[in-house]
Amino acid sequence: MLTTSTLTASTLTALLTDAVAITIIASLYFHRHQRRDLLLAYAALNVGVLSVTVVLSSATVGAGLGLGLFGILSIIRLRSDSITQEEIAYYFVALALGLMAGLTPDTVWVTPALSALLVAVMYGVDHPRTFPGARRQLITLDEAVPDEAVLRARIEHRLGVDVRHLIVQEIDFVRDVTIVDVRFRRHQHSPQPAANATVRSARTLEGSTVSSAR
Repeated sequence: MLTTSTLTASTLTALLTDAVAITIIASLYFHRHQRRDLLLAYAALNVGVLSVTVVLSSATVGAGLGLGLFGILSIIRLRSDSITQEEIAYYFVALALGLMAGLTPDTVWVTPALSALLVAVMYGVDHPRTFPGARRQLITLDEAVPDEAVLRARIEHRLGVDVRHLIVQEIDFVRDVTIVDVRFRRHQHSPQPAANATVRSARTLEGSTVSSAR
């Protein structure tokens, strides 16, 4: 049986680990995505889950409560504002860190080790040097193009990129519009276009809308 001193040390270690981990995660997110408003959301989510879990874990509810809490919170949709897949990933990490620290595993090193793993994964996978040329854009073309091969060729010609995958979301023959979700790679070592080439490119893209970068 664990002594009171061991439980206290484990709890303090978990709380300190969570504080350090959520600070690093929040700093990484803001440095790379520059949305100050979500810092409050991540911090509040982490601290809230941690507090509720600590209180409820003292009762005879076991790990099932933690998993249930995680499941309930994971289906929350922030309908007031849209968030990207990257921001959803940070959302889940903030939630998981608070949950792990609140449950306070009996083995002292479990929470620090798993928290360090989550931080390392987010640092590496979301690093700007990880697949730097890969992009995703929702593109609206001012023409209806039903042939996927032709559509791919025209997008590559207009944007000067290597299209890896595309999903046609809408083809409107009445309005002569094609909306397509494009995943592509930029040519990292391609020379910069001259000023007149830039003007020609802008004229070529006139009438097309590019949105939802990345």
